[in-house]
Amino acid sequence: MGASDNISLGESTFMVEMTEAANILNNVSPHSLVLFDELGRGTSTYDGISIAWAIVEYLHEHSKARSRTLFATHYHELNEMEKNFARIRNYNVSVKEVNNKVIFLRRLERGGSEHSFGIHVAEIAGMPKSIVKRANVILKQLEADNSNVGTAGKAGVKHLDESREGLQLSFFQLDDPVLCQIRDEILGLDVNHLTPVEALNKLNDIKKIVGGKS
Repeated sequence: MGASDNISLGESTFMVEMTEAANILNNVSPHSLVLFDELGRGTSTYDGISIAWAIVEYLHEHSKARSRTLFATHYHELNEMEKNFARIRNYNVSVKEVNNKVIFLRRLERGGSEHSFGIHVAEIAGMPKSIVKRANVILKQLEADNSNVGTAGKAGVKHLDESREGLQLSFFQLDDPVLCQIRDEILGLDVNHLTPVEALNKLNDIKKIVGGKS
């Protein structure tokens, strides 16, 4: 939990995380209490999901490992494990969405979560609105593209859909992310209810986006 780089030994965050996880798994017993927090976050999504899935599977299936385990993760694909493994149970920290705002209720409820609300947190942190809008567009497209990730069965990971050919992040085929932000800003305008002052302010916002590119 809370792993970070070990610069003096030349170990990345992920290496430290894997070393600690390996130590746990090599010494675990049915009497152990195992706590994992965001295991696999230091590498690519597919690698992280695969490692996290395999570790949970090992703890569940290995006769010498069956410890009580709390595994906190944002890999929603792991929700599927409950369907195939008898002793796995999903829980999530509940939230309430009101007028496109998220209220964190800090209450543990039965069932897996379908959202991470990372983009909402970025918005709370003060991220520029154009980036938040663009992130939401990209998120929806990536979720649709990767809808089959995490469908592995109990016998082992049969496949993780890594096909990314034909992925289109822009309706107008714009390769420049700055131009994509400008496009999203324009498409998000309600021109029928825009006052002259609001229009000038929006134009100034777009100018700042363009200025940041140069």
